[in-house]
Amino acid sequence: MIANAMEYALRSANYAVDWVKDGPSALSTAQTQYYDAILLDLGLPSCDGLDVLREMRSAGNATPVLIVTARDAVESRIKGLDLGADDYLLKPFDMAELLARMRAVIRRKNGHASSTLDNGSLSLNLTTREIIADGKAIRLSAREFSLIEALLIRPGAILSRQELEDRIYGWQHEVESNAIEFLIHGLRKKLGSAAIKNVRGLGWMVNKEN
Repeated sequence: MIANAMEYALRSANYAVDWVKDGPSALSTAQTQYYDAILLDLGLPSCDGLDVLREMRSAGNATPVLIVTARDAVESRIKGLDLGADDYLLKPFDMAELLARMRAVIRRKNGHASSTLDNGSLSLNLTTREIIADGKAIRLSAREFSLIEALLIRPGAILSRQELEDRIYGWQHEVESNAIEFLIHGLRKKLGSAAIKNVRGLGWMVNKEN
């Protein structure tokens, strides 16, 4: 019931969400898919969440992990953090707090101290979800926001079609072949034709700050 509520809240906040329900599946998915963050319960069937975390870090997986659990013993929190968790949140919790903690660990992972992504020409506020271009506030659709966020988190980096699809759509979505081009076309109309650059055969990028 809690996981269903979390999934709904995350999708409502424009996150693409994949949900697996046991330890082995969590390990397999973490090894084969890219994620901005992982929310990890400790009481998983077949394999404890702490064992999942230990295996992930032993394999060199540096994806930010937020432990979300009812285990409130100080020893459990210490062990989780020492094994490599980036944050530890006790049930019950407020979804607004969870979302804020997710934004914080994702920012830290990508070297951003503030809640604003800025490359000199575009400024995206991750809290208000407002983008400023040429001094004007511009409204974006949920998927347009997810796409420009993925690019602005790593300005100068080229993201392929598959990488962008993974950040915008979950497993349950069937993605049309031109979906990314359609979103980029819409963003260029709103932000300017030079806002997003295509690198032929590789993908798309936004410029680094000048």
